[in-house]
Parts: sequence; structure tokens; C-alpha cells
Amino acid sequence: MRLCVLASGSSGNCSALVIGEGDNAEVVLIDLGLSPRRTRKELAAIGIDFARVRRVLFTHFDSDHFHTGWIGTLPRHMTQLVHRRHLGRGGRENVLANVSEPYEGTISLGSVTVHPQLVPHDELGSVSFRFESSCGGTLGYATDLGRVSADFINHLAAVDVLAIESNYCPRMELESDRPAILKKRVMGGKGHLSNQESAEAARRIAPRQHVVLLHLSRQCNTPQLAAAGHAGRAYQLTISRHDQPTPWIPIAPPCHPRVVSRVPATLFE
Repeated sequence: MRLCVLASGSSGNCSALVIGEGDNAEVVLIDLGLSPRRTRKELAAIGIDFARVRRVLFTHFDSDHFHTGWIGTLPRHMTQLVHRRHLGRGGRENVLANVSEPYEGTISLGSVTVHPQLVPHDELGSVSFRFESSCGGTLGYATDLGRVSADFINHLAAVDVLAIESNYCPRMELESDRPAILKKRVMGGKGHLSNQESAEAARRIAPRQHVVLLHLSRQCNTPQLAAAGHAGRAYQLTISRHDQPTPWIPIAPPCHPRVVSRVPATLFE
């Protein structure tokens, strides 16, 4: 497997996961928070033809995770994988395409098994994923979660690559001119993770190779502040952006050569 975050932030979230190699590789998108035009553009920039995408795996249906431009335009060959809890909202907002597969338990994506887990976010929650390749590589993916539980840590424990949100700096959030109701939503346990909460979650999950920070607030965070809590950790660090894709991040099985310990953190800015 290999992962590229096409964009992440309040203006839109979408990641590409490639399973396998060569002509037989399967391309799966995680969320569709970018416009159709931009999604195609960013995929082309990383060498992926949009026609190769066969499935979209949704974490939830907030507008920055499903762009309304996809309503009525999602290709018929593309299957949407939607958590059962979100089907009602998807139906009400007319965001479900002709081919949709509800999930609740384990999902099979060829050689990869996906284990979903609901996490607290607003009323219906969001979904975190643990991807396990038959050859041993593992990916944890979690964005838009208000708090971290022991079950969440166990769900993603010791993955090779961890993609997790690091949304805000508490000081910047409190000092911002945002409405009080928005600050309460973000920081109240059903909104987003702060930099400190994200770094502590990563420490407890103990990823073996790489951490990718998602969904940084442009108003209430900076890449430097988000990276600070990961200094000296035994993994590489990539920070996603809202305006361009990350480099490809390989998700290697344990039998492959590992990244050496204490690799300096690298900001992708």
C-alpha cells in the first residue's frame, strides 16, 4: 500500500490509497471533499488517472469531506462505501450515488482488510480506519474526532503508518475571533483534536514508521506548532496541506526494511 493526502483542511479533505502494484493496483479514495475538477487535477499530478478509481471510502458527510459538486456526477462505476449510521444523512442530502455499499463491520478491499471504528464527532460521529494488508503493512487513518479513548488507541495500536488529525492550537483557538459556539464545538470533545491531544495519541499508538498530520486549521494552527509535540519520536513526520498533495508515503510490511530510529521530523510545507 501507499498513501497520498491530496488535501486536508476545512476547505476540503481527500486522500488516495493505492493497493498493489502496476496495472493491477486498486485506487481507493478516502473522502471526496474536493471539487470534481480539483480531484482529477490532484490525482493527475501524482500520476493517477481518475478512471482507475473504483471505490470511495467515507469517514462522514460533512461538507469538507463530501463536496456538493459530486452530487449527480459521481461515475456509475465508482462504489461508495458508507457507514450505516450515515446512510440517513446521505439520503436526506442526496449525496448517495447509484452504487453504494453500507458498512459497519470489516471491509474487504482485495488484499487489504479494513476495520472501521466510529469516533466522536458532532451528532453522528466520524469513522476511523485500520487497514491491514495481507503482506503485513498497516495504516491507521483518523480525522475529525473530538477525543481519544482507550478503544481508539487499541484499534490503531502499532500501525506502520498513522494518519491523524492535529487540528488546532488551544491558545490560538481561544484567542481567535471565532464565535464562542464554534470554539465550544471544536474543543468540546465532539469536534477536533488539538496538537497536544494528537501528539499524545500518536505516542500511545506508537506507529512504527511514519505519522501524517491531517486537518490543520489555517486560522488556529501552524505546521511548526503541530510538529512540536513529535520532536525526537522514532518515526518520520509529514504534515498535510490544504493546497497541494503530500509525497507518496509507503506502507511497508514488517518484512521490508524499516525506517531507522530517530529520523528527524520533516515538515511538508
